[in-house]
Amino acid sequence: MTANLLEFDLEGLAVFCEGLGEKRFRATQLFRWIHQRGASDFDQMTDLAKSLREKLKTSAHIAALPVISQHASADGTIKWLFDVGDGNAVEAVFIPEDDRGTLCVSSQAGCAVGCRFCSTGHQGFSRNLSTAEILAQLWFAEHFLRKHLNTDGRVISNVVMMGMGEPLQNYSALVPALKAMLDDHGYGLSRRRVTVSTSGVVPMIDRLAQDCPVALAVSLHAPFDDLRDNLVPLNRKYPLDELLQACTRYLAAAPRDFITFEYCMLDGVNDQPEHAHQLIDLVRKHGHDGLRCKFNLIPFNPFPASGLLRSPLARVQSFAKILSDAGLVTTVRKTRGDDIDAACGQLAGDVKDRTRVQDRIALQRTIPLVPVAADSL
Repeated sequence: MTANLLEFDLEGLAVFCEGLGEKRFRATQLFRWIHQRGASDFDQMTDLAKSLREKLKTSAHIAALPVISQHASADGTIKWLFDVGDGNAVEAVFIPEDDRGTLCVSSQAGCAVGCRFCSTGHQGFSRNLSTAEILAQLWFAEHFLRKHLNTDGRVISNVVMMGMGEPLQNYSALVPALKAMLDDHGYGLSRRRVTVSTSGVVPMIDRLAQDCPVALAVSLHAPFDDLRDNLVPLNRKYPLDELLQACTRYLAAAPRDFITFEYCMLDGVNDQPEHAHQLIDLVRKHGHDGLRCKFNLIPFNPFPASGLLRSPLARVQSFAKILSDAGLVTTVRKTRGDDIDAACGQLAGDVKDRTRVQDRIALQRTIPLVPVAADSL
């Protein structure tokens, strides 16, 4: 079986090339062809020796994930559903804004954390994605968008590991993918513009700080342990005090001078004034001047299995004001792509009934890709 070259960061590709009897610099050339130019045909790689191209044809391939469906939102957001085999599908979402293009990438098929407010968690967990499957989402989206926008320039400026799954529970596949995103011979993204979002896997936060420090976002959602135990079950293993200590340690290596705390606003659950004041107390007790952080308040996107409701806008704004008045940078996330189930917490891979998933995928393969007009992005 040949190797999918999307599986490698540059160092891994250099080792692969050495195994073919080639010099390491050939890996740099190959890496550029794959990630900067989007090439999948070795014959296109004209600056590679013909002998190397022939070796690659028998030992390697470059394969995107099959696209089951594509949907474009009225606000320009695009969601792709990718087939990862064995009845599993994952989603990636492109969010265009005036000053950036952000791709939300999945790291697992399903999720084992089981947060109450997240529809992905309610579908259950199937498996980790490989590095190739993680990178293939970016590889496909970047070069698809370049073609449809008729540009040679980079379209995706930011990547957020906020799609399906808990990235830090798939650490060995995540880090090479991050390194390829950051590499100047790959996508050349700034560490400040690549964000890993975690529900709080404390040991892996410490490892990430050593191995590949990028921007860190933490799904907080509650100011005290009893409530967070209920909303984010992982808190029972890594309670808030341990989590915030890990965040404080991470700041020493982080490319940004703050940690982003994501906070999903749930009606009558975690959205009262006392919760806001408890959050202030929570971050102030860590470090001499408190933990340097930013709060991102997220309107909840309801789904029937959750039994939860979205906080009224006035209450969200009042909550934000309490945090801001205390000197904490606070934003309210603008909901994007909710008409195509692409908003925060809605990604579920269209795989909700696993007993019928093969039928679902077979059916969706018959749906043509929705055309994307350049002026809609």
